[in-house]
Amino acid sequence: MEVAVFHGSPRKGNTYKATRIFLDELTKYRDVQYREFFLPEAMPKFCTGCQLCFSNSYEKCPHSQYVTPILNTIINSDALIFTTPHFGACSMSSCMKNLLDHLDFLTMNVAPRVELFTKKAFIISTGSGSTAAIKPIKKYLKNWGINRVYSLGFRMFIDRWDKMTQRKQMKFEKKLRKAANIYYHAPQKSPYISTIFMYHISKFIVKKYVGIGKYPYEYWKEKGFFNN
Repeated sequence: MEVAVFHGSPRKGNTYKATRIFLDELTKYRDVQYREFFLPEAMPKFCTGCQLCFSNSYEKCPHSQYVTPILNTIINSDALIFTTPHFGACSMSSCMKNLLDHLDFLTMNVAPRVELFTKKAFIISTGSGSTAAIKPIKKYLKNWGINRVYSLGFRMFIDRWDKMTQRKQMKFEKKLRKAANIYYHAPQKSPYISTIFMYHISKFIVKKYVGIGKYPYEYWKEKGFFNN
């Protein structure tokens, strides 16, 4: 199983520690290999909101040299992992938001990739607002058509993992290792109801309001999405 891992912070603090435990358990299965991307190094440029990737192929993005290797890895991987500490007003890190902004063309009403419809994803977050940080990432991934999105957040009020009591560290580690095993064995399932709904709404919008000659329409037509 090929896994793409996206680290939403260069700090290598609590979320990184949690991710390392998760990956340690996951790689006990010998067929698991993973490739890691550290943000913002892997995506050093901020999305400018130019929307060129909405009206053209993503190669028109001014930062396509960073988008291309990330997109290729996502498409060629069997599973995805996104990690971020809770930042600011209970949100993901700016690095992670920037990555997802650059990949927004994958959303259902622009140019979804059929390869994503069979993939599973996992989101890891730590911090007092970890649950709120996970929620928007999960929404992004569902809008890509990801088959199943799992997550685990730890509400922590401490800046370093090793400052926690041994009992609490063991408790969190046990949860992470259990989650990694469930994630590895998780089978492909029927699409989410919300994904099916988004697909049909997007098909209606692209066909009726975007129109012939526009990139999303031509992309959907080429991929046969209007018929299937």
